[in-house]
Amino acid sequence: MARVVAPPYRSPWLTEDLEDLATLARTFFAREVVPHAERFAAQHQVDRETWLKAGQAGILGLSLPEEFGGGGGTFAHEAVVLQEQGWVGDDALGLHIHSGIVPHYIAEFGTDEQKRRWLPKLASGEWVGAIAMTEPGTGSDLQAVRTSARRDGEDYVINGSKTFITNASHADLVIVVARTGGVGAKGISLIVAEVDDLPGFTRGRVLAKIGQHGQDTRELAFSDMRVPVANRLGDEGQGFAQLMEQLPQERLVVSVGAVAAAEYAVRLATAYAKEREAFGRKIVDFQHTRFLLAECSTDVLAARTFLDHCIGEHLAGRLDAVLASRIKYWATDMQCSVIDRCLQVFGGYGYMMEYPIARLYAAARVQKIYAGTNEIMKELISRSL
Repeated sequence: MARVVAPPYRSPWLTEDLEDLATLARTFFAREVVPHAERFAAQHQVDRETWLKAGQAGILGLSLPEEFGGGGGTFAHEAVVLQEQGWVGDDALGLHIHSGIVPHYIAEFGTDEQKRRWLPKLASGEWVGAIAMTEPGTGSDLQAVRTSARRDGEDYVINGSKTFITNASHADLVIVVARTGGVGAKGISLIVAEVDDLPGFTRGRVLAKIGQHGQDTRELAFSDMRVPVANRLGDEGQGFAQLMEQLPQERLVVSVGAVAAAEYAVRLATAYAKEREAFGRKIVDFQHTRFLLAECSTDVLAARTFLDHCIGEHLAGRLDAVLASRIKYWATDMQCSVIDRCLQVFGGYGYMMEYPIARLYAAARVQKIYAGTNEIMKELISRSL
């Protein structure tokens, strides 16, 4: 399997420590994920033990404080692991949700007691994390969520349903976006549910997706599900503001995966073009093929430099919603375009799911939809002009 060893230049935020982490992550994916990709896809989930092995390898919760079981690092540590995952073409292990998104709501808005209770288990892989935002009738418009959380003494009684939830099969901890008040943004709160054997919690059907077949994406349902009020993150009614504060990192996480997948596609297409013969010569010897690869390699280099700029801004605390929207829409559009053109190099074989390029193609399409559709990203950008 072809692998992108490194981008065409050294990212300015990389350090020797991060390069050592990249080697560690690369070894983990090569041993624990890549050999099992077909099985994961067939069973629509990774093995539960894979999460424990990820924790034992030290690649979970890297940017969480050490006092709460994390690695004490920064977003750069998370980005390195996500890049290595993208460079082997894995789309099954939901690290982007588990490490890049879920624990940061707890780290940012949770009490010390909540952090001590939940973060070590997420960092070790003992627990798997998920966040339940999207509903059957509500996607990017988070102000319109209908899942309700009614106060009853020291509990919230939660009713509603969610869909397209990553890590839903294995999740032990779910951050539920629910309505605790009136209409609009001010009525939303974030409530953490420990869902193992929790009455009223139901894992719905496994969703048949175009791609990412090894990822456990499901529906969730809540029927008079009781969760302690003490599990709420922050003050009641602050959920929408909390989501808006954390969404830039979520969109940056998506962008890291987008760029890495596109880089991997270029590497696959280049290697194939140097091996495949047509009309008596290697297809890389045809000018059209060379020009296509030149265009795609340039597109991914431009995306890499844009991404590196955004990572640098995030590490400096300057990544705002507008810049995050720019990189998210641009990187995912680029991902889909580059992978489509690289697939063409493979001809009919590119349409066969046994080839990694086909799986990359199928997995890429959702990138323009989740974490806020690219149309919403452009709307957010336009408001700043």
